[in-house]
Amino acid sequence: MASSNSESTNETARQIFKILLSNTRIKVSWLKAHAGNIGYERADELTKDTTQHGQPYSHTKLPKPYIKGLLRKRMLEVWQTSWKNGDTGRKIYNIMPSVSFCPTNWIREDVIIFSQHGPFPAYLKRFHLSDGDFCSCGGIGTALHYVTECIYTVSWHMRKPAPNFEQEWLKRVANNLVSRHKICGIIKFMSENRDLFRPP
Repeated sequence: MASSNSESTNETARQIFKILLSNTRIKVSWLKAHAGNIGYERADELTKDTTQHGQPYSHTKLPKPYIKGLLRKRMLEVWQTSWKNGDTGRKIYNIMPSVSFCPTNWIREDVIIFSQHGPFPAYLKRFHLSDGDFCSCGGIGTALHYVTECIYTVSWHMRKPAPNFEQEWLKRVANNLVSRHKICGIIKFMSENRDLFRPP
């Protein structure tokens, strides 16, 4: 019996041998064929059924890079499906609909503007952290307001997009280093001058 031979070159036999060594309660013994042993007869029955109707088993060793590639592809598919059908992060999804292992190199300030989760009165009001959604300049305090029209952030303004082009505009801003540098300036200025942006 190959599985009782520690020097066997058969990989399956070697694995069985290791299991037998680590489990001393398992006993292996020879049984005469067709001697009426119920367990043996059932095992024989299952073996015959498998050889006639089962799927062929191939013990071909696949290269690790190939397996890693398959797993990577599958992981991306699962991630993409989850991202596409999710309930959260929809503002970021509209800018980045496809997942990727490549980093975006976004910094904190970029995430605040693109997610629109930050020190903006319109955002704070949604979570009952502010009584109003107005900026102290009188406009509605959204992320877009500070980036395009607030009188206090005029040094970093970008041209305001038409309402039906806002998503396309955000995608362009996300891929433009100069625009992202302006975003960084706005958020830092707002953080350093919080009293200036409090609703009237």
